[in-house]
Amino acid sequence: MEGSSAQRRFKAVQRHLTSTNTDRCSQLDYNYTTGCFVQSQGYSVRLPEKLQTGKWNVYRSARSPLKLVDRFPDHPEIGTLHDNFIYAVENYPDYKYLGTRVRVDGTVGGYKWMTYGEVSAARKEIGSGLLFHGLQKGVCIGLYLINRPEWLIVDHACSAYSYISVPLYDTLGPDAVKYVVNHAEIEAIFCIPQTLNMLLSFISEIPSVHLIVVVGGKDEHLPSLPSTSGVKLISYLQLQSQGCSSPQPFCPPKPEDIATICYTSGTTGTPKGAVLTHGNLISNVAGFSLMVQFYPSDIYMSYLPLAHIYERANQIVSVYYGVAVGFYQGDNLKLMDDLAVLKPTIFPSVPRLYNRIYAGITNAVKASGTLREKLFTAAYNSKKQAIVSGQTPSKMWDRLVFNKIRERLGGRVRFMGSGASPLSPDVMDFLKVCFGCQVMEGYGMTETSCIISAIDKGDNLSGHVGSPNPACEIKLVDVPEMNYTSEDQPHPRGEICVRGPIVFQGYYKNEVQTREVIDGDGWLHTGDIGLWLPGGRLKIIDRKKNIFKLAQGEYVAPEKIENVYAKCKFVLQCFIYGDSFNSCLVAIVAVDPDVLKDWAASQGIKFEDLEQLCNDPRARAAVLAEMNAVGKEGQLRGFEYAKAVTLMPEPFSVENGLLTPTFKIKRPQAKERFAKAISNMYAELATSDQIPQKTSNL
Repeated sequence: MEGSSAQRRFKAVQRHLTSTNTDRCSQLDYNYTTGCFVQSQGYSVRLPEKLQTGKWNVYRSARSPLKLVDRFPDHPEIGTLHDNFIYAVENYPDYKYLGTRVRVDGTVGGYKWMTYGEVSAARKEIGSGLLFHGLQKGVCIGLYLINRPEWLIVDHACSAYSYISVPLYDTLGPDAVKYVVNHAEIEAIFCIPQTLNMLLSFISEIPSVHLIVVVGGKDEHLPSLPSTSGVKLISYLQLQSQGCSSPQPFCPPKPEDIATICYTSGTTGTPKGAVLTHGNLISNVAGFSLMVQFYPSDIYMSYLPLAHIYERANQIVSVYYGVAVGFYQGDNLKLMDDLAVLKPTIFPSVPRLYNRIYAGITNAVKASGTLREKLFTAAYNSKKQAIVSGQTPSKMWDRLVFNKIRERLGGRVRFMGSGASPLSPDVMDFLKVCFGCQVMEGYGMTETSCIISAIDKGDNLSGHVGSPNPACEIKLVDVPEMNYTSEDQPHPRGEICVRGPIVFQGYYKNEVQTREVIDGDGWLHTGDIGLWLPGGRLKIIDRKKNIFKLAQGEYVAPEKIENVYAKCKFVLQCFIYGDSFNSCLVAIVAVDPDVLKDWAASQGIKFEDLEQLCNDPRARAAVLAEMNAVGKEGQLRGFEYAKAVTLMPEPFSVENGLLTPTFKIKRPQAKERFAKAISNMYAELATSDQIPQKTSNL
């Protein structure tokens, strides 16, 4: 009997650990018999990937160690975005939902709100209007708008009538928009007057489009299209009126149906469309709901692009909790004014803005005089020490110093989120102290429906991205060519791989690239290198691929830039470096000795040897100026220019370990070799630009 019982337990656990589908009936409930297969790490638990191998390398959230979350625990009936919104409408029908600032006689006033019930009626009218124009379930609908109520109303309509929403970035150029529209075979596009002209300029080249709906435009002001174009052009209000006159029943989707196709905006080549189902998105947000608690009394500021998965996931969880969502005016320069009027309690952002807030406050403190600066420093150090030690800070410091700072974001923020790129530990601590609220940094990507991991409430350690989302499991895979292994001491290191119901279905119409990122066991390979800190916290330390992201979110392909700079007469070889802690690139240049010496002679500059000349600020300035000229000729974009350069007298070679046998730069080795020079360049840039220095990920 005992052997039979153990065998049953073994098979049950094995089935659970190797299954990643969302069939709730196959998932284990908590019970003591499987407890022996879990090793607690604090915020995470560690499990064996396969019981036969005995390698304990899979991490899950300690909040749900024995099953991956795929539904809201308190509401398992919610399986789609449509279900989620129906739940909100039934529970919060008269609560404020979508708010925009009212304009009276050209003056911007307070916020005017639509309730959940009113948005529910509007989404039915829009969905019915699309059916009125003959759009069948399962077709793609393009959203070419900045954040505004109509964006979410149309998205809710897509969910209710089983359409697939496809966001189009308002910053995309015409070629990329054209590509996405054709690739996804979009049949209807919602746009604004400002983007209408671009669409009309290549209307004959997007044959799948049959309907263009202009939000904020009036029918009498819309241009007329020839009947031969096959495209109807109407206003949003007209579509809504048509739907109101011809209401149609919902056509609810299933969890496995596609909810959206999100096209990546960065990297190189053509955009890739990540296919996300309703089940993917609900799983991710359901897992996140175990890590946060929002309320119908909360107010959320929406200004991050809805085309990004970060803002999209935030909206889904806001609906679940009945949160009110206020939109900015559409102008980042007026965001602070919008915050003062809206007074949000939930403020999501990205490190780029948090860095500006940090710089603005620290500069203001320095300019306030010696006495006030000393008071701020004393208050800051006292409150930070209390937070780090888990104690309650004295309210005196808030009254004397920090309440005035809190007013910059409206005075009521109780939750701040950060994503898209790493937030430096000093800025994270600064936000916690100055705003006196929970600051949660998360890590995720479009291909995982957003959140992979996030810092747990009560975890006061900065400089990491927390524990796994309860809806996924994480493992690190060895990358021997970069010297990262699971045996590394003191912390295991490797490529971050993710599995679970949050992982996307693949790239639309691109099986080859899908197989490149999802292996045969269902693990998504992120391309990010991470390590496990004590407590089961994940820290991002590198990128596997030679593509990285700067602090403001631009993707950089360094080899492309290096090829451009190779045309510079001073440059023998070039190594471009950047990371997501910094907003610009720096360069290490192995100089052409003859060219540099000739230049020095023409300038009357004396030097004893090439190394001394390379360290001369005049030489660095001349090389950087020439590189800028070559970059302009090579049509580099603004963020692709190196802002500082260090000159090296010795060329990169196979012998000194900086080149492969095929003469490609060994990036990890170059990064390590030139770490001090890179750090010095960023320090000089911070001083010269009077911006706060960030810790480079070296």
